[in-house]
Amino acid sequence: MGSVVFAHVGLLAACSDGSDDVAIAPPPPPPPPAMASPQKVVVTGSRAMMESADAYYAPPVMVPQDPGRERYDGEEVSPVKLTNAEPVSTFSVDVDTGAYANTRRFLRQGNLPPRDAVRTEELVNYFRYDYDRPSDKSTPFTTNIDVARTPWNDDTYLMRVGLRGYDIAREERPAANLVFLMDVSGSMGQADKLPLVKTALSGLAGELGENDRVSIVVYAGAAGLVLEPTNSTAKIRRALDSLNAGGSTAGGAGIQLAYNIAEDNFIEGGVNRVILATDGDFNVGLSDRDALVEMVEKNRDRGITLTTLGFGTGNYNEALMEQIANHGNGNYAYIDSALEAKKVLGDEMSSTLFTIAKDVKIQVEFNPAVISQYRLVGYENRALREEDFDNDKVDAGDIGAGHQVTAIYEVVPTGTKGWIAPRRYEDQPARAATDRIVEAANVKLRYKLPTGSRSRLIEKQVMADAFTSARAPRGDFAFAAAVAAYGQLLRGDELMMDFSHDDVGTLAGRQANFWRQEFLELNALAGAASSSARGGG
Repeated sequence: MGSVVFAHVGLLAACSDGSDDVAIAPPPPPPPPAMASPQKVVVTGSRAMMESADAYYAPPVMVPQDPGRERYDGEEVSPVKLTNAEPVSTFSVDVDTGAYANTRRFLRQGNLPPRDAVRTEELVNYFRYDYDRPSDKSTPFTTNIDVARTPWNDDTYLMRVGLRGYDIAREERPAANLVFLMDVSGSMGQADKLPLVKTALSGLAGELGENDRVSIVVYAGAAGLVLEPTNSTAKIRRALDSLNAGGSTAGGAGIQLAYNIAEDNFIEGGVNRVILATDGDFNVGLSDRDALVEMVEKNRDRGITLTTLGFGTGNYNEALMEQIANHGNGNYAYIDSALEAKKVLGDEMSSTLFTIAKDVKIQVEFNPAVISQYRLVGYENRALREEDFDNDKVDAGDIGAGHQVTAIYEVVPTGTKGWIAPRRYEDQPARAATDRIVEAANVKLRYKLPTGSRSRLIEKQVMADAFTSARAPRGDFAFAAAVAAYGQLLRGDELMMDFSHDDVGTLAGRQANFWRQEFLELNALAGAASSSARGGG
């Protein structure tokens, strides 16, 4: 593995394109430094005991045993909407990237991923794009909208909505109360699991400020506290280095104990977050998803959020990992290498931990006099009801510092052949639509500030002439469209016409950035894989 990582590092150095907007990942973190006489950790029925006992005691949670297996919970590809019948599209933003790395894992193993494992919006949002920076913090993100002709359908257009959050300087970061919740059950003993978890969290420990605190909770047959709150990188790495895998998986017990520790050390006005690192094998105790979601939402409402980091193969419960992160106002990432660990918990730490806007919703109303049909590419499991948009009690996705969110619609102009044939008894567009024929769509965004309870509204019109003057996507937009096409092909989208993975590579073009170069390689692997090699699920 070391030789692969160093090869990646060399490629990184050679691939920098000098762009401020595209973060080039530095070399992955070195393994935790060797500590003198690391203490042995034993997970017992009461707590995780270290050779040198301390006064901090956390009550244990004990649960019975039940087996589990690898699971996905995908949605069907979004259907086409007739604008006359359903002019409004509403959804919650998604800043997760786990589906991209998990898809990469399958392709690296020579298999196509299960269709249920592919969420196109997470593939698109894995990359950064050339969106304008916010001018100040009064509005935490910019709204960027552009239009281009669809590369795979001559009769449709793509409309891209992009958000970019403001960056937080290190000295402006609020204090963080982090609880590392680590699965040390027997299933985590493989090289791509617990050892990689240690590397990932050790790297994050090196990013701490003087006001930050980290606790470590582990769970196997029982859940226990390994490290009480500290900002000592040496202590954190020593505790991480002492952990070994063994036993069954008391996942629900671990989450409950981690929330207890987070509540005990709550920082008013700071970041209070549990970071769960596991292969998702919750095969002991509180494995019912509804019960877990209820626990996560209860703590979210008290100001303790949840980030989930997935590892490994074989018994991975991705469905649970992704959903509880959504309900916990956190994010979900899949870590398949030391390089990915550095990207998620090093380069993107601010966007991972520090929220700048919460409950962010997007609503697009298309004018039926200009747009006859449309579909949203991805976001199937983030769809909201139209009435949810103005309801501040409805939870939605959060945006972290420096985060970007991209959504792509494929639309059919009125009077152009669409996916659905004209209806015999269909009414013509209403007068309100024809009176505003210069407008193709109205884009609205709602968000709350991190400590706010009432939402704010941003509204922006997309003019009809943006479509009449549109050309083939170029540069940054072309790459985003290529990633969207790659995702839809992996999902088996029947509306991709005859577009192929070769066409995806041509559309993406030559790239200088390491992560984008890797995408070209993965797309080629996907094109070479046969449908009979589809794995997982």
